[in-house]
Order: sequence, then structure tokens, then C-alpha cells
Amino acid sequence: MDSSLNRDQPLANVFRRIGNTSFPPVVETFERGKTIFFPGDPAERVYFLLKGAVKLSRLYEAGEEITVALLRENSIFGILSLVLGQKADRFYHAVAFTNIELLSAPIEHVEQSLKNNPELSMLMMQSLSSRILQTEMMIETLAHRDMGSRLISFLLILSRDFGVHTNEGVRIDLKLSHQAIAEAIGSTRVTVTRLLGDLRSENRISIHKKKITVHNPLTLSQQFN
Repeated sequence: MDSSLNRDQPLANVFRRIGNTSFPPVVETFERGKTIFFPGDPAERVYFLLKGAVKLSRLYEAGEEITVALLRENSIFGILSLVLGQKADRFYHAVAFTNIELLSAPIEHVEQSLKNNPELSMLMMQSLSSRILQTEMMIETLAHRDMGSRLISFLLILSRDFGVHTNEGVRIDLKLSHQAIAEAIGSTRVTVTRLLGDLRSENRISIHKKKITVHNPLTLSQQFN
């Protein structure tokens, strides 16, 4: 792999050059709700998300599945073995939160590329730093016992990571079903429907074709805090 990479070169372009011409990264697609890997699966490949969103979660003994991150485009995941420096099974349950398209490469190819190219390591660290921050925010969100607080906190996270500024506010650029939101915050569809209805009646949000617009995230954050 060429070591003369620019720091501003997109990570996607760098990832595409992992391996060699005989064994380049492959493009994979998953429909919404499909599993990419389960906890305990062997960690054989590293993934780079090209389109859509991926949910990472952990299943605990009580049977509750907790969302720890919602990955956006240009995120890299499935690299725990590289971080630990040893072979490790999958720790998370990775699911396509929307229809997705991703690149995947054997973990050995990624490891060799990291050794040959410090620039790739820097780009990956930048990507992971955002992921760590979001995971901390998700854990903080789930610490709230009140479901209304959980929902508002979750919407603020999505506004930050998936938000598109419009005249009406910040539109979350994901089609979100009430069931998907409920699963992400550990609630029920009925409860989420009721809480979203309350926010709409207060003119805090609007919903069009399953895309939520938060009219004023700062005001909502201040009210939440």
C-alpha cells in the first residue's frame, strides 16, 4: 500500500486500497434489520460503511439488548481484534439499521496495511474517536429511567450525527420507524408513539415520511438538561 497518502484523503478511498489487486475489499449490501455479525462470531473481517446506518448493541443476561452506537456513513467497525492485538470473537451484535452498503476486508489485510502505513492508523483513530463519544452519549441516554428523557437524548444524538440543517430545523437524515426507535432506547413502540406525539403537539419536532426534524435542538437540549 502506498505510504504517501494525504491526511485529507477520505478514509473510504484508503480502505479501498487495502490488500492488493488480487484481493481487494469487497462490496456487501444488507437490508434493514439484517445481522452483519453476532456476538461470539469469529472476527475475520473489518467493515467500512459506505451508505446507511448500522446499529451496534450488546445483549445482557437479563435478556435486554442495549444499543451502544449507531454508526453513520464513513464509519469503520469490526476492529476489536486489531485494538486488542490478539484474535478475539465479536463483542457486539451488528445490525443494518437501514438498508446499507459497505466494504469489507480480511482482518489480516487491514492489520498489514496499518503496519505499512501510519497515515491509515491516524484516519482510523479519527473515525473511532467520534464512535467512542457517541457510545458514551448512548450509555448516558440509557441511564435515564424516564422514557421521555431517553427519547429526547436519543433525538439529540441523532441530530448531531445524522442531522441536515433546513429552514425548519435539523432533519435527521434517517427513516425511523417507531419500532426502531423503541428498540434503540429500550422502550416499546406504543410508548415511543405517545412520546413522539407529545413532542409534535408541543411543536418540538415534525415528522415527514418517517424523517424527524428537531425544530430547535439547543432549546430541546436546554429543556432536557
